[in-house]
Amino acid sequence: MKESKYIWKNGALLPWKDATTHVLTHALHYGTGVFEGIRAYKTPKGPAIFRVEDHYKRLHNSAKIYGMTLPYTVKELIDATKNLMVENELESGYIRPLSYYGYKVMGLNPKPNPIDTIIAAWEWGTYLGDDGVENGIRCKVSSWTRLDSRILPPLAKATANYANSALAKMEAIDCGYDEAILLNSNGHIAEGPGENIFIIAQDTIYSPPASDCALMGITAQSAAKIAEDLGYKVVYKSVIRDELFLADELFFTGTAAEITPIREIDGRQIGNGKRGPITEKIQTAFFKAVKGELPQYGGWLTYCK
Repeated sequence: MKESKYIWKNGALLPWKDATTHVLTHALHYGTGVFEGIRAYKTPKGPAIFRVEDHYKRLHNSAKIYGMTLPYTVKELIDATKNLMVENELESGYIRPLSYYGYKVMGLNPKPNPIDTIIAAWEWGTYLGDDGVENGIRCKVSSWTRLDSRILPPLAKATANYANSALAKMEAIDCGYDEAILLNSNGHIAEGPGENIFIIAQDTIYSPPASDCALMGITAQSAAKIAEDLGYKVVYKSVIRDELFLADELFFTGTAAEITPIREIDGRQIGNGKRGPITEKIQTAFFKAVKGELPQYGGWLTYCK
């Protein structure tokens, strides 16, 4: 991980190594935090943050679900992020905002504790590898079940939720795969550990709905919009495991994963075992959009300068 100069914490820029927290911080013990993953891309007009307002609105929504009142508005967080990118002299990068219950009182009830907020930004390449983006990755259907709203709220991007994701990710890697796919408690496809999934069959694109415990992904929404603009029909419906095996193409979306094809699941080749033509069209348009090369998607970009 490549360190940057500064991390923004509670309204101030701190040197990277000084942005610390107490070992008895409530969120460290009980997972009481909410976060976002955001990317900024190099464009001819300088670094541009992708759908930053949507990300910070979702951060506020996650906090609301967890009973947290964030001390900063969406606009204040956007301004802080733009300034952080400039001060860190980043042309592109990954941005991690996090609001969490800090250090004051131990015990399950987090509300006596202060809410701390940080924003970090650093250089980070493709999450699932450049080869994965071009040629596709190998996935395993996880033995771990995706959490649902009777357990933890899946529409909140909360730190506690990602213990579930970490278990699925580790299992997939230990079994020799690149990534996992989780089923929900009804046996339907939910999502990857940190990605939404899209299924292409007979030129129609399918994706699990939020009611199947899939996070309402911002990159996923962007990919769906691009697909529709390219003339493809996008349908949100419940999907069973068999449909993945029989798909013509599959791909993941996510801030970290961006748009990554899936070429194999549980030893079964998907389609022709390579990145499919529809996936490639959506992927190509997405990367042009985030780099400011497609004016129709210019509203997705917030320039830092």
